[in-house]
Amino acid sequence: MAKQKVCLAYSGGLDTSCILKYLLEEGYEVITFTANIGQEEDFDAVREKALKIGASKVYIEDLRREFIEEQCFPAIQCNAIYENVYLLGTSLARPVTARAQIAIAQKEGCFAVSHGCTGKGNDQIRFELAFYALQPSITVIAPWRDPVFYEKFKGRNDLLDYAKAMDIPVRSTKSKPWSMDENLAHYSYEAGILEDPNTSPPDNMWQLTVDPREAPDQPENFTVIFEKGLPVKLEYEGGKVVTDSVDLFLTANTIARRNGVGRLDIVENRFIGLKSRGCYETPGLTMLRAAHVDLEGLVLDREVRALRDQFVTFNYAKLLYNGLYFSPERAFLSKSIVASQEDVNGGVRCRAYKGSFSVLGRWSETAKLYDASESSMDEIGDFSPKDTTGFISVNAIRLKKYGKAMEDKGQSLAKRS
Repeated sequence: MAKQKVCLAYSGGLDTSCILKYLLEEGYEVITFTANIGQEEDFDAVREKALKIGASKVYIEDLRREFIEEQCFPAIQCNAIYENVYLLGTSLARPVTARAQIAIAQKEGCFAVSHGCTGKGNDQIRFELAFYALQPSITVIAPWRDPVFYEKFKGRNDLLDYAKAMDIPVRSTKSKPWSMDENLAHYSYEAGILEDPNTSPPDNMWQLTVDPREAPDQPENFTVIFEKGLPVKLEYEGGKVVTDSVDLFLTANTIARRNGVGRLDIVENRFIGLKSRGCYETPGLTMLRAAHVDLEGLVLDREVRALRDQFVTFNYAKLLYNGLYFSPERAFLSKSIVASQEDVNGGVRCRAYKGSFSVLGRWSETAKLYDASESSMDEIGDFSPKDTTGFISVNAIRLKKYGKAMEDKGQSLAKRS
């Protein structure tokens, strides 16, 4: 009797290597899928390792372009950010990864897909909601929610012991037991000693960025050009130019990394209700998003920007974080993002220096919202200052009534509370 096939999302790390072995012990035929989303990985070694453990087939798909163009760039367009700090590096990678995994599962006739996400985290939700939207009939095997599995492996130390007993090589050690996840957008770290939110991340934990204290003493300047809110050109190092989306993103990453830009240490609210401490390195995305935010100040209508910030940006980030990319509400918001970005065209001159990003200037040849003569303190221009008198008077009507009402109550606003 043929074994049932399972397609496992396989990183080659501790969890998924042990899960691959576990699924084989449970009697399944396992096909592994590894997404190349820009992690600095030896994919030949990943393939060899999966086959050595017992995978019947190994798929490694290059998803970098889809990841950048379908996920990272739209996130830049709407300035997506979760809880005002997190740039969603892991969340952005899951839709393209899940879609590719389902395609392979369908090709190979797998009855189920599997992953190595923990039972307390966000990624299990992101993967599985995507799986069910993409193929409603699919079965999901989530070992970290299976009592047989998690009672056998109560934590990463148990996995490390299991890996050693099964001769499975892994990078994690008991001296550096934090969990890591990498893609083009970021590198994330959690678990282990990081679970104490008052423990400072060790200097040797960070993998992508130079320590800002050791970054070059000379600032590095570059220019980003946007069309309809999307980065289309990056000029750097005295005339070098990149326009291809992947090359542009990689170049932004390189500049940010060598200047120590993009480190973050936060406590965030997971979708399932738990708080989690995470450390992130998000180099290029940090700078590209910040440049986009700045350009919008020049070219985007005030009320359009306010509506976008209050509704689209907030909800798009929340949907991404919660794993609802393949949903009707996300599709609606994506159309709103595009509509808001018609006039976001122009360039931003930028600087990276010792962990910081700053803007040196910006311009647009198409935007007509900024008028230097109107804004100038040195000339009258087309704006008549006397018109402001009426503007202030109208806006003061309700405030005068409010002040009078408070006086009648004996609670004058002029007195300190």
